[in-house]
Amino acid sequence: MENIFFSGWEKTFRRIILTVLGYLSIEIIRISGKRTLSKTNVFDFVVTVALGSCLASISLNKGVSLLDESLSFSLFIFLQFLLTYLSVKVKGFRTLITSKPKIVFYEGLFLEKEMKNERISKEDILNAGRLQGYSNLDNIYIIVLEATGDFQ
Repeated sequence: MENIFFSGWEKTFRRIILTVLGYLSIEIIRISGKRTLSKTNVFDFVVTVALGSCLASISLNKGVSLLDESLSFSLFIFLQFLLTYLSVKVKGFRTLITSKPKIVFYEGLFLEKEMKNERISKEDILNAGRLQGYSNLDNIYIIVLEATGDFQ
């Protein structure tokens, strides 16, 4: 209980140095391209969260070295680059890591089967209409659930 506010300068300096070095290693993301941090699909989002977890481990976990976490960080970036490269170059590979847009509302009808498959409710669709400025769906022809989880 005595070290609740301060546990010594060694841990403090270690945390400062590793956090700064970890932050600098984020520059790898700039090299990997915009897709790594863009809002594209659930798979990309999970990779982004994993990258954040790696950075947190560098600064907070005493048992992890900067080299170990930088290797993990770099490996995540490399695998992200490889999978996105393959999704562009290899026919059919993209369907393994991304979902397709789904029509969930069409010509005044809720498409119950698609809604059930995507685990969304009528309230989700009505909310999407309200966010676009519509008080009801009478004037909306189609609503699509995009691969990013956004409604269009």
